[in-house]
Amino acid sequence: MSLACGIVGLPNVGKSTLFNAITRSAVQAANYPFTTIDPNVGIVPVPDPRLAVLAGIFASKQVVPSTTTFVDIAGLVRGASKGEGLGNAFLSHIREVDAIAMVVRCFEDKNVVHVEEQPDALRDIDIISVELALADLSTVDKRLEKSRVRAKAEPKLQKEVDALEQLRAGLDAGKPARLIARDELTLSLSKELSLLTAKPLLYVANVDEAGLTTPSPQVAAVRERAAMEQAECIVVCAKLEAELAALPADEAAAYAKELGVEQSGLDQLILGSYRLLNLMTFLTAGEKETRAWTIQRGTKAPQAAGQIHSDIERGFIRAEIASYDDLARLRSLVAVRDAGLLRSEGRDYVMQEGDVVNFKFNV
Repeated sequence: MSLACGIVGLPNVGKSTLFNAITRSAVQAANYPFTTIDPNVGIVPVPDPRLAVLAGIFASKQVVPSTTTFVDIAGLVRGASKGEGLGNAFLSHIREVDAIAMVVRCFEDKNVVHVEEQPDALRDIDIISVELALADLSTVDKRLEKSRVRAKAEPKLQKEVDALEQLRAGLDAGKPARLIARDELTLSLSKELSLLTAKPLLYVANVDEAGLTTPSPQVAAVRERAAMEQAECIVVCAKLEAELAALPADEAAAYAKELGVEQSGLDQLILGSYRLLNLMTFLTAGEKETRAWTIQRGTKAPQAAGQIHSDIERGFIRAEIASYDDLARLRSLVAVRDAGLLRSEGRDYVMQEGDVVNFKFNV
């Protein structure tokens, strides 16, 4: 399963610097708008310390982590919904991702140009939010016009018209679609129309090094906005993350410890995006490999098996499951079985985070 998180924001807020750090790639990060025109895509491993533990227990030859895809999307400016800047390309690229990480500049630096002259976190958020809402309004209006005409001939379509009018009224009032769409019909229409403001949102407050230890009013404002919108918020220093990413792992860890950074901003971003996309991990372990598999929360055992191979889903018999915690504590599958903690689950079992699974199947 591969779901993508788009990194968006105004020009020069640190998007490409952060993306470089995430993917350890060399995307151009120049001090002027529109350096990034075509979206850059990076597939990154999801940090998971459980893999090394399981690989040690099972003497695995290979370790394969889960991954998350990030898309670095061109900076947006006022009027993007009307085609200003790289507006139309920007909006089409956002439409293709599953979730949005909005980078918001929360630091002062005279050497880094701000497209609105002065950084102001809430104003910057509003610029992007308004452009996304305007693009959604245009999309909803087009569908509403068609649905009203069709509803005259097919009265049963009036429910769709009502749902679209509800979405339109909310967007017009400045609400994102994810806060408007509550019932099954508005949710399905939001998804079908690929509404930008319906996508799950993570605010990334980009601070300078001092801002990592001394919270600023700008960051507090972003956190408050995130809470109001049922979105998530993390704080990173993109410049520092880029410096850490350029170092060997052991040196990066020592430098981070020296600075008092407990969890890297990149790990926070990757894990935050993973949660945002409503994903979870189950694990398989053996001598050949220990691997993390990505599934949606709520996935049942046969469909989880299908992530490994369609034949395993088709011929599913049962799933033998040990919890990671039990395996880490008892240090072998035999010990888990002897303790009566190895479970046999059938077709209706809903997978849980950290299940270590062996699927039994017959094709």
